[in-house]
Amino acid sequence: MSVPDAPPPDEVMRVATPEQFKAMAHPLRQRLLFALVHPATISQLATATGSQKGNIAHHVKVLRKAGMVRVVATRTVRGGTEQYYQRTVRRYELGGEQAAACTPLLVRAVADELAGAAPEPFLLLRNIRLTAEQVTHLTDELTRLSTELTDAGPDAHRYGVLLTLYRPAQPEPNTEAP
Repeated sequence: MSVPDAPPPDEVMRVATPEQFKAMAHPLRQRLLFALVHPATISQLATATGSQKGNIAHHVKVLRKAGMVRVVATRTVRGGTEQYYQRTVRRYELGGEQAAACTPLLVRAVADELAGAAPEPFLLLRNIRLTAEQVTHLTDELTRLSTELTDAGPDAHRYGVLLTLYRPAQPEPNTEAP
């Protein structure tokens, strides 16, 4: 169902509070955020994720409390009120002190999504030495590319995009001759 009076999502949310990281750290909640690009009800989300409505309702409540999902429309169905939920933003940027601790959980949730991905996902991993200026330039370019992507609508296939630039945790090998 198209919800004509649904306000468009904001552009970006800087995820920085413990509540927001907790909300994003569960794989099902990430799947719900992926699904809620367009408005959907608890029943529709349960069908789309293969989960029970009570489980979906709990996770949507956690996302709402963190400010990541909002009710965008309601309608009366058989004497009850059905609510349509949607993400509050198009994209999330992770920051703050908890980002490093929560990143493995978030990446694991994306890995779960990738495990069932069809067709084959596009993955590219490259290790390269960069200057601080190059890091800034690359970060700006990746942000620009992701920002310029426009949603093709509910009839198109859904894709997840995870962009990351990181410094490996392991120390670099000693390149000096013995």
